[in-house]
Amino acid sequence: MTFMEDWLTTFEAARISDYNPDYIRQLIRTGKVEGKKWGLSWQVNRKSLEEYIKRSDRQGQRRGPKHNPNAKRR
Repeated sequence: MTFMEDWLTTFEAARISDYNPDYIRQLIRTGKVEGKKWGLSWQVNRKSLEEYIKRSDRQGQRRGPKHNPNAKRR
């Protein structure tokens, strides 16, 4: 995996996790996943996101806003 593959945009992270991009940003703000701001966009560390999803699945906590690909964008 190259360096850039280690980091995802919030929209890529949402697609992978089925979480809403706003919820991904909330996970970054609360320190539940590792994130950094590069330029104007937030990037999510792929490994920290995958670990968070595994932890949440084990604990039965896959709650939170889910990404709905059919929803209208604002």
